Amino acid sequence: MEDALKPAGLTLPQFSVMTMLAAYPGASGAELARLSLLTPQTMSVIVANLARLGMILRRPHAEHGRIQVIALSEAGHEVLARSKEAVRSAEAGLLADVTPKDEAIVRRWLVQIARLPL
Repeated sequence: MEDALKPAGLTLPQFSVMTMLAAYPGASGAELARLSLLTPQTMSVIVANLARLGMILRRPHAEHGRIQVIALSEAGHEVLARSKEAVRSAEAGLLADVTPKDEAIVRRWLVQIARLPL
């Protein structure tokens, strides 16, 4: 996946955060950290790098000034769309020799692992 994202200049964690922002626009860094199972410190670094790249916009929360509301910028939406297509293509290549039944088994297994308590 890293190779698929290189042309867009994104890392896999950045792509994941941008995908979450597309699903949860206006989320805070703390909310993104909880959703992605990352520490707030790690999320802060990813968000700062995405802001530096012009992929996201940050603004203060309307009621809680210390909280930053984060959303994809127009450029972020465009890069995310291209990146999703590149990732889909890479996934298709990885799954070319896998039957749909086996793919379903692997996906269920991965979901079960993700749900395991830490």
